[in-house]
Amino acid sequence: MLRTDMEYWTELRTALMVARLGTVSAAADALGVHRATVNRHVETLEGAFGDTLFQRHARGYALTDAGRDMLEVASRADEMFADLAGRARGKAGQLSGSLIVTALAGVAPLVMPAIRDFHLAHPQIALEFVAGAQLARLEHGEAHVAVRAGAKPEVPDYVVTLYRRLRFGLYASRDYRDRAGPIDPDRLDGHRFVGSVGAPRPVPYADWMNANVPPEALALQTTDQQVLHSAVCDGLGLGFLAEHDACVRPDLVEIIAPGDAWSTALWVVTHVDLHRTTKVQTFLSHLRVRILAETAARPAIR
Repeated sequence: MLRTDMEYWTELRTALMVARLGTVSAAADALGVHRATVNRHVETLEGAFGDTLFQRHARGYALTDAGRDMLEVASRADEMFADLAGRARGKAGQLSGSLIVTALAGVAPLVMPAIRDFHLAHPQIALEFVAGAQLARLEHGEAHVAVRAGAKPEVPDYVVTLYRRLRFGLYASRDYRDRAGPIDPDRLDGHRFVGSVGAPRPVPYADWMNANVPPEALALQTTDQQVLHSAVCDGLGLGFLAEHDACVRPDLVEIIAPGDAWSTALWVVTHVDLHRTTKVQTFLSHLRVRILAETAARPAIR
């Protein structure tokens, strides 16, 4: 059984380098030690774990399940030690390493100003943005910061804070309005729509669409929010768009204003082991500042 003290930290660091680089030779070069030292450290660690950490093959070393568990813990520990060393040297303004942010692609406009500001302040940090609907497994190092929509993530060891409400409103293009004439939000019979009806969907305006839009009124059926946005802007029909996307398009007309009834929560999610590191806290600070600025500057659409 691996002890919880620091007895095996040197061996863990060696195994972490093998996992990252894939071969004993590359790990030995990176650490400035002999290959035999790397092999000895891995064997010592496997003895402490009582399990095999790597599968040896012709091209190098591949992690076993136990090895992936080791990598998860060692990676977080490595980042925390780097953060601690930076604080001890008084280098809070000289962060290093990488920062991975994950969010829905549609949320990117809300997150990108903070990423830009963080990059300008700390250009030495390697930044990566992973767009996707699934919550990254932060405990496996898939991301440092996740921004997720919907129900509050309830995962042990995750630090979850409410970021803001993502609101939707009903919009049309000016071209569509010019063709259709004045649009009364209380009398939308006869208008064409873009979106999806007839099936439950995890979007806050789904019930309204199902109750008010017959299938034959759809000019274009789609469940993809980016496709929906393009179709509304190109004048195919009325559709629900995110407020932050619509407010920057002067060619759009607000039919029904965004409101809390058509909104979903956005959550900022980090792992407890890395939440207080200087790197993550610095990025979260940029995120808060930029979103406050974006909210204050958002123009109204009429």
